[in-house]
Amino acid sequence: MYKEESDDVFSKPVRAGKRTYFFDVKATKGNNDYYLTITESKRRTAPDGTFSFDKHKIFLYKEDFQKFQEGLADVIAYIKDTCFGGEIPVRPEYENESSEEEY
Repeated sequence: MYKEESDDVFSKPVRAGKRTYFFDVKATKGNNDYYLTITESKRRTAPDGTFSFDKHKIFLYKEDFQKFQEGLADVIAYIKDTCFGGEIPVRPEYENESSEEEY
C-alpha cells in the first residue's frame, strides 16, 4: 500500500464530549498540494480498566473542498431546520468545554 509522505501544516483539535475531532491540514512533499484529514478519536475503556482510542479518519482533497463544504452546510441546515425547529440544542456536558487542547 502506498503511503504519501506529507508535512503537517496546521492542526485544529475540537473536543466534543467523549470525542475529539482533529482537523489537520497537510502538504504533500515535493509539489506542496494541500489536503485535509479529519480524524474522530474516542477513548474506549475495557472492563479491566485499560483504555485505547478508536480512530476514524477521512482524507479530503483540495479539488473536493467546495463540494464538501456545500454538502456539509446543506446537511447541517436541514437538521437544524427540520429536526430542531431552527436551533440545534447544545448538550449540557458540552457547555463548559474548551474547544482548544493544550499539547
